Amino acid sequence: MVDDGSHDRSVETVLAMAPEAFELKLVKLSRNFRKDNALAAGFAHATGDALIPLDVDLQDPPELFVPMVEAWLRGAKVVNARRRSRESDNWLKRATSSWFYRLFNRLSDHRIEPDVGDFRLLDRQAVDVINALPERVRFMKGLFAWIGFEAETVEYDRPHRSAGQTKWDYWTLWNFALDGLTGSTTLPLRIWTYLGSAIAVLALAYAVFILVRTTIYGVDVPGYASLMVIVLVLGASNLIALGMIGEYLGRMTHEVKARPVFVVDEVIDRPAALPASSAGQPVETG
Repeated sequence: MVDDGSHDRSVETVLAMAPEAFELKLVKLSRNFRKDNALAAGFAHATGDALIPLDVDLQDPPELFVPMVEAWLRGAKVVNARRRSRESDNWLKRATSSWFYRLFNRLSDHRIEPDVGDFRLLDRQAVDVINALPERVRFMKGLFAWIGFEAETVEYDRPHRSAGQTKWDYWTLWNFALDGLTGSTTLPLRIWTYLGSAIAVLALAYAVFILVRTTIYGVDVPGYASLMVIVLVLGASNLIALGMIGEYLGRMTHEVKARPVFVVDEVIDRPAALPASSAGQPVETG
């Protein structure tokens, strides 16, 4: 379990409720590092042959572990859990999610499965590859798609949230989407190269037209409105392009700093307690 800088009694509650018959490893981060970095912390400390990330609110049903493990035993290195519908979300969340997946898969070099979150099974080989990736700004859905490997998909119905409120407001989701796009493709920069080239060609053609018209018909009355439209359109295009370049420069700044994606405050590693019947019994060796 990973505690991503919670301010309540999450750690104490987990330690009190977790059965002593099961092994428990709890990674407590020094502060909130965001979900994808908390996932990276869990991946770095997990030791099993397969790994299934699961949000602690249990909105994703643990009962799905059985078909996911069955698919893994059949040879799948990645088992995606895809929601059949998004009825538990409001209409705006459903619409924006659909738009994001369509835009991402149109622009990105590697397609991600729509309606598949972090809830999936990953083989140890896939986990080791993700742990070896050096990115500081992480978009885990994109990394899951990038690593490849044989994959299967199981579908399920996600119930409504039974308690609490999500911390993922629309501003957070917007920034999450930007991280995903800028971390998975350079096509937005390439688009502005094409757009700039097209504007340059049109500007040259318009300049030739103005020169020919002035030569033949003389100087016309200056067009203030058309001039302002051209200036405003080009100015807006330049600002948008600079903003897009800034997003990529910001990512480069994080990568150059090479800071760790998470800082561990404490790791609580509690082994499984021996059954009462075996306590005090001698251990045979040899």
